[in-house]
Amino acid sequence: MFEVYITKAAKYLPNEAVSNDEMEAYLGLINDTASKARRIILRNNKITSRYYAVDKDGKSTHSNAELTKNAILPLFDNDFTPQDLEVLSCGTSTPDIFLPSHAAMVHGLLKNKSVELNSSTGVCCAGMNSLKFGFLSVRSGNSKNAICTGSEKVSTWLNAQKYNHEADNLKSLEEQPIIAFKKDFLRWMLSDGAGAFLLENKPRGPISLKIEWMEAFSYAYELETCMYAGGDKLENGEIKSWSDYAPEQWLNESVFSIKQDVKLLDEFILSKGAESMRDAMEKNNVKSDDITYFIPHVSSNFFVEGLKKGLTEKGIGMSDDKWFMNLSRVGNVGSASIYLALEELMNSGNLKKGDKILLSVPESGRFSFAYAYLTVC
Repeated sequence: MFEVYITKAAKYLPNEAVSNDEMEAYLGLINDTASKARRIILRNNKITSRYYAVDKDGKSTHSNAELTKNAILPLFDNDFTPQDLEVLSCGTSTPDIFLPSHAAMVHGLLKNKSVELNSSTGVCCAGMNSLKFGFLSVRSGNSKNAICTGSEKVSTWLNAQKYNHEADNLKSLEEQPIIAFKKDFLRWMLSDGAGAFLLENKPRGPISLKIEWMEAFSYAYELETCMYAGGDKLENGEIKSWSDYAPEQWLNESVFSIKQDVKLLDEFILSKGAESMRDAMEKNNVKSDDITYFIPHVSSNFFVEGLKKGLTEKGIGMSDDKWFMNLSRVGNVGSASIYLALEELMNSGNLKKGDKILLSVPESGRFSFAYAYLTVC
């Protein structure tokens, strides 16, 4: 078995930062009406700026694959060129198309040489799953290096045009043309961007991060779906696929929109997160005092105090000075968020050899959690 190091980290955030007051200029107004939920949601999530790969006319400036490629390019230099790459592992919740895979589309833009591909799907853990594939490939000796990415292009999914047909349909049924909170909620939570790591079997450069271990947990065997797209949730908790709906229902009911069951989210995301993190730390004999930096991906600042309380109750609480977050500045970028936070810390100049970093990523899709433990060297 070989040691695995993150030797470089890079990111790509499209266009200019978008303030809270500018959001509807980019995403549009559903039924030509300002969202009543927007200010409440933004007050709770405490995100003040984010990035969209669209202009103010809602037209795309970048595809997801282009965002990912742009994050990857800074990883190449004279010592590691595109021709040296062996494995490309890409995770996303929002691929540009169903088929071919997201990794194949990114590889097509790189135009370098034949490499092994992996595409990880899901929600926020997709980025961690892509990292684990690269980690295991290098660790096993299958490859000497891998580039792993997390990326999202969600802005076009959240555009008002995607919901206007449903609003019009509600009007025709003489109902209030207000989109359900489970859909409107996420319009003010999610944004675009990409992050990328270069993994190698030897450290290099001024800073490398040794991946000590990675752990992942799923509670889908006992919990209902919470966050979903391309279907809808029935009263019995089951998900009905888009392919079982009539084509006119796709528009009338916004079947392809991203939705979240906020009651389930509030009930389980923190408790299962604290439980799985305790299990990961106990399995690998890591104590809170060992950790120099704790980087949690949280979708909203609303959950921070609850997470602190949950971790403390499980005996793994950490002082505030260990926490590192950039949610307020870059927004919730789903599977890319953990990449963006670690890239910022890795390139900050603040890390010292021997520092320990714990990455924590929850996914509300059907409640999955992923962790990685790193040593600065």
